[in-house]
Amino acid sequence: MTDPVLDLISKERSARSARHSDVTGVRYLLHMAYIEAHDLAKTYTPKGAPAVHALDGLSLSVPQGTVTALLGPNGAGKTTAVKVLTTLIRPDSGTATIDGIDVQTDGDQIRRMIGVSGQYAAVDENLTGFENLDMIGRLYHLGAKASRRRARELIELFDLTEAQNRPVKGFSGGMRRRIDLAGALVIDPQVLFLDEPTTGLDPRSRLGLWDIITRLVAQGTTVLLTTQYLEEADRLADDIAVIDHGTVIAQGTSDELKSSIGGQRVELSLVSEGDSDAAVAILRSVGTAAPEVSSDRRTLAVTVANGPTALQAVLGQVERDGIRLHDAGMQRPTLDDVFLQLTGHSASADDEKEKAS
Repeated sequence: MTDPVLDLISKERSARSARHSDVTGVRYLLHMAYIEAHDLAKTYTPKGAPAVHALDGLSLSVPQGTVTALLGPNGAGKTTAVKVLTTLIRPDSGTATIDGIDVQTDGDQIRRMIGVSGQYAAVDENLTGFENLDMIGRLYHLGAKASRRRARELIELFDLTEAQNRPVKGFSGGMRRRIDLAGALVIDPQVLFLDEPTTGLDPRSRLGLWDIITRLVAQGTTVLLTTQYLEEADRLADDIAVIDHGTVIAQGTSDELKSSIGGQRVELSLVSEGDSDAAVAILRSVGTAAPEVSSDRRTLAVTVANGPTALQAVLGQVERDGIRLHDAGMQRPTLDDVFLQLTGHSASADDEKEKAS
C-alpha cells in the first residue's frame, strides 16, 4: 500500500520535470521570470547608529528552472534580499512574487513552495541526523511513513548513512551543513534558497553538493543562492546579479559580466627586474590601457583587444629584445576582476554578516 502524500510529491516532481523539459527553450526566448522583485527597500535603524539602507530599490528577475547567484561585498544586501523573498522579514516598500504569488500577502502559500538553508545550520543538536529530517517532514504534515522514507532518501543522497543515528552535536561542521541542506529539500521544493550553501564544506562535499544542485535544476527546481565562492557562481549559475549598497548594479551570465569590463589580458613573468621598463614599453604598444606592474616589477599585464594577435606580437618583440621570461600567457577577466571593478571591493573576503538591532 503506497503513501498518498509521498505519491503526490513524486507525481508533482515528475510533472514539474516534464514541464521544465517541454518549455525551457520557450521560457528563455520570452525571458519569463519565476521569482520577481521590484524596487525592494529595507532600512534598519540601530539605536545610537546611523540608519542602514540594507535594500535600496533592489529589482531582480529569476527564470524558472535556473540558478541565479547573488554576489556582493559585505553588507551589500544579499541576505536581506533572501529574507524578504522567503517571508522572514517584510520590506519597507516594493513588491516580490514567486510564480505570481505575492510574498507579503500570501506568505503561507509561499512557504509551502520553498526550501531555505541559511548561512548557519539550523538543526537540533540533541536529535540524530535521521530524527532531524523526520521531524521536519512531520512539521510539513507528510505523515510518519512518508517522513521516514524521505529522511532515508536524503540521508543517502547526502552521504550521511554511517552517521544518521548519531546525535548532531557530535557532527563536524560540514556534516551539520549537509543535514541542514537536506532539511531544505524534505518537501522537494519548487524554489530553493541557499545562503552561502557550501561554507564550511570540504572540497569533496562541496563538489557533491554542486552535483545535487545541478540535478535539482535539471528536474525543474529554481535556485537562488548567495555565495562567497566565485568558482561556485561560475560553475553553477545561469545568471549572476552583482549587488552593492542594496541594489543590483549588474546582472548577466558569467561570460557577459566578464566581457563587460574589457577584453583579454596578456601577462608576462620576467626573470629579471631589470627588463621591466622594456617589457612595459612592449605591452603598452599592444594594450588598450596602461600596463599593470607588480610591486617586484617582475609580473606585468595589460588589457588587449585581440588576445592571440597581441600575445604573438609581444612574444616576437620579447625575443628580439632578448628579454628572459619565466612565463607568458593570455587570460580572460575573472569574476573577481568583475567584482573588483564594479564594487571597488575584492570578492575573496566576501562573507556577509548583515545585522540589525
